[in-house]
Parts: sequence; structure tokens; C-alpha cells
Amino acid sequence: MLLLTMLSCKQNHYDVVIVGGTPGGIMTAISAARMGQTALLLERTSHIGGLPANGLGATDIATRGATTGLFLEFVNNIKQKYTEKYGADSQQLRDCSDGYHFEPSMAQEVFDEMIAACGRRIKVRTMRQFDALAENVTKTGQQIVSIRVLDRKDGTMEEYFGKVFIDATYEGDLGAAAGVPFRTRREGRSEHNEPVGGRMYQFWRGPIEECSTFEGDNTIQAYNYRLCLTSDKDNQIAFRKPETYNREEYLSLVDDVLYGYNTNPNSQFVTNAERKANMEAILAGGKTQIDGDPWGVDKLTNMVRLPNGKNDANNQHLAFISTDLPEENWEWPTASWEWRDAFAKRLRDYTEGLFWFASHDEALPKSFREAVMQWGYAADEYTDNDNFPRQVYVREGRRFEGMYFFTANDAIIDPSTGKAPLHKNSITASHYNLDSHAHHKREPYRVHLDGFLTYDTPVYNVPYGVIVPKEVTNLLLPVPVSGTHIGFSTLRMEPCWMALGQAAGVAATLSIRNQTTVQDVDISTLQDELLKQKVTLVYMPGHSPEDTNFITLQKEALK
Repeated sequence: MLLLTMLSCKQNHYDVVIVGGTPGGIMTAISAARMGQTALLLERTSHIGGLPANGLGATDIATRGATTGLFLEFVNNIKQKYTEKYGADSQQLRDCSDGYHFEPSMAQEVFDEMIAACGRRIKVRTMRQFDALAENVTKTGQQIVSIRVLDRKDGTMEEYFGKVFIDATYEGDLGAAAGVPFRTRREGRSEHNEPVGGRMYQFWRGPIEECSTFEGDNTIQAYNYRLCLTSDKDNQIAFRKPETYNREEYLSLVDDVLYGYNTNPNSQFVTNAERKANMEAILAGGKTQIDGDPWGVDKLTNMVRLPNGKNDANNQHLAFISTDLPEENWEWPTASWEWRDAFAKRLRDYTEGLFWFASHDEALPKSFREAVMQWGYAADEYTDNDNFPRQVYVREGRRFEGMYFFTANDAIIDPSTGKAPLHKNSITASHYNLDSHAHHKREPYRVHLDGFLTYDTPVYNVPYGVIVPKEVTNLLLPVPVSGTHIGFSTLRMEPCWMALGQAAGVAATLSIRNQTTVQDVDISTLQDELLKQKVTLVYMPGHSPEDTNFITLQKEALK
């Protein structure tokens, strides 16, 4: 019995212990394993892959080639799989957009294969729940010794020992339990001189309204599910009516459809006479006549085409009511899993109810309902979950206060240089707009939902300090990174998270090899290794990691 106990204890020791089977966590495990470390990947659900394996198939990256390394390897693997499976001249290959657009099941398959290629160096354990309680983290001073997780299959607790620990959760549960300070509130504009901070209203990509106060508050942006929809009747599951269906929640959609209300800047110029004429045309069997007004299922969701006739269906940015559910998610970042599971069920019921209402309620015009009814859930996705995504799109959880605190100003143009600020300790280049979804539900006489915004950025780079806590010496935070609400709003895209995960795996390895804290990892050594792994630290148009002088150019750019 003693021997069995000792063997069991030994098996629970790993070089790198990662909480969260998100893409950021997966890339941490792969980069550490490729450098010779053993990595344990703990995932609460029965599937790894995070949002790309749960509907986010239209990759959020504004400049392709800005983020490379393992992220680009993932993209290239996606493209290769579609080529092998369907052929070089196939529609599926064209629709995968060079590997940047993919079905949820394809993302799952590629992640699994990349992990499997690392052999025994990566151990994946699913259905393992980490609760953000201090009692689940054993520390000696500021060093984590072990963590305790719940095996959701049999209800037992397990203890895992590691040399470096990684919080790759969307929520930041491990960092919080380890005592790292964090934020969940929305900062006001003046706090960090961010151009779009705090409470504000604007037409989508339009002018900011005078009623905006730019004040901070204790709110977070809305979550939703990234649905996988199709109009292919041979691979379609019809929209369902949930048991908790509440018709009253969706009634505002009726006037939005009839009168063409939306958040497009052009809406401010539509006259009452034009809206009345629009209603009459629709009731006569037509569709909306108002410029820029989405129709049918597009009124509910913004869709991007994926291979095999599927679509990544996100919240419709031009809508007052869509798949986002603002306000009700505010507790999520610091809530228990019991609360989160209840909200996830509530969000699913709300979402399914929205599509049921839009396709069946006779208060809506027949022409609109028929247009919505052309669509349904993809029958061959999420077959173990009634064809519905398994995970909520958690756009923002805890944001930690690390060695570097990333704000909007790190991702926008510095007037003195005409570029984003250069971080000499960069661990990746990245590019996406400052991007936040709504913080509040629909309010009377507002042109859009509070906090729903996008703000252009150039390509920027991300400093090592955003993933490093100030005090805990063997913990890295590549997903719940350090930054303001607006700063985080661009870092939170999966390509960036994958790149930060890769950097975390390398940093963890260097910390272990050199017996240093994660705070004292040598930046030049870290960057040298990332460059060997084809990571772009400073984006230069026209150059790629395949260039023979790539590393030399990158080092010059960092100077």
C-alpha cells in the first residue's frame, strides 16, 4: 500500500501545471513540452480547445502575419487538414480562408493532434475543476507548491505538484486563489487617459454621443455563445423552444424589424415617414427597405462563413437585441462554478428562445420568420450537447495587476512616432481593435448599448510583464493578463492568447532550467528562444519568420 501511495504521489508531479484547456493553455503545454518539460493540462469540461472549439471559427486578427509562432502553426495545420480531406480545389479549402476560418470540430481535431505529437510529455486531464479558494493552493512564501482540483467524474479531490504553474483560465481562478491582485471593474477614461474608457454611447463605428460620461463602474462586457449555424437542410437541427421560454424578453425585436431600428450611423438620418413606409412594405410581404438594416437571421447574429456550409454566428453589432446578454453576467469573474453553470444555462435558454421567437412568433411578419427559418444548428457539431456550444464566450474575467499594466495607450498610435509604443521586452506582436461588447441592456432613446465599441489600432507588441505577477514567483498568467478593461479588450483575442501561452511555456522552461523566479527570467534569452520558434516580436510588413534574416531583423527592430 505504501508503494502504491508513493507511485501515485510521484505521478502527480510535473514541471509545468496548467489550469485551463484554452488555446492559451494548450500552447503553453506544447511550447514547454517541446523544450523538454513535462506538462499537465487540467480542463474543467470534457473537451479542451476553449472558444475555437466552441464556435469561434472566424479568427479575430486584423493583420495576418502579425502573430506567428504556434498560432500560425495551428492555422497552417487547419489549412493542411482541409487540403488533405477535401482537395486542393475544394470549396472547403477556399472557405477555410488559408486556415483562419474553421469548423469547431476541426479546431478540436488540430489541437488534439498538436498535443499528441508531444507524446508523453503532455498529460491532459479533463473534468477537473479548480475552485478559486486559497485553500486549494499550497504555498511556501510566494512560491506555489501544489494545487488541489476536483475530479468532477467521481467527486474526489486531487493534488498536483509543479515547478511552475500557469493560469490559462478565462476567469483567472488560479491567480486569484494564489493571492494575485486583480480587477473586474471598468475603468473611467481619465484614470489612464484612454480615449474610449468608461461609460459611453455611440452608433456602431459612428460618432460618440454627448450623453457619454466616460465614468468607470463595476460592470463587465456581455458574454454570449458563438453558434455554429447552417442553411444546409441535410445537416441542420431546427431552432428549439426552451422550457423556460419567456416571450416578453424578445418583444422589442418586433418594432426593430418593422421600422428598421438598428445602430448603424445612417439610422440617425432615417425619417419617420421612411420607417412607416418600411413597415408597410414588410407587412405586404417584402423585406426591409432601410439602408444597412440587416434582415432575417442577420438581424439576430453576425455571421462569417466557414467550411461545409457552416457559419460562425456572433452577436450582431448593429442590433439592440442579439445573442449577448448584458448585465446578468457581471458576477461571473468571481462567482462559484455553481453560479456560473446556472448562468450558462440561463444564457443558453435566452439564446435558444431568441431564435425560436424570431422564427415562430406571429407578432413578427411572416416574411421575416420564413427568412429566419431557413437556418438552424449544424447537426454534426457538438453532438454530445444537442448541437449547442459547450462553453460560454467569456470575453473578460479577472484582469490581474502584473509587472506591466497594459492600457489602450499601448495599442494605439503614439503621435510622436506614428506607431504604437515599442516594448523592448516584447514577447509577441498582435493586432486587433480595442473592442468591447455591451455593459448594459437596451436603454430608451440611446443610439446603442452602453460600452459597445470598436476603436482602430495599428499592429502593436506585448511586453512580458503582462503575464507576470509582481510577487508569486512561479506563476504565469497568459490568459487573464494584466491590463485595463480597454487594454484587455484587444489582448483577449485567441491568436494573442496563443502567443502569450507559447511565451509562458518558454518562460516556465527557462525559469526551471536556470532556477530563477519567473520575474527574473532573462528577457534576451526568452526572446532568442521565441525567435527560434518563429515568433514575431515586432511586426514588419513584407517579412516573415521564413526569411533567412528574420532573427537579425527582429533583433534590430527591438533596438
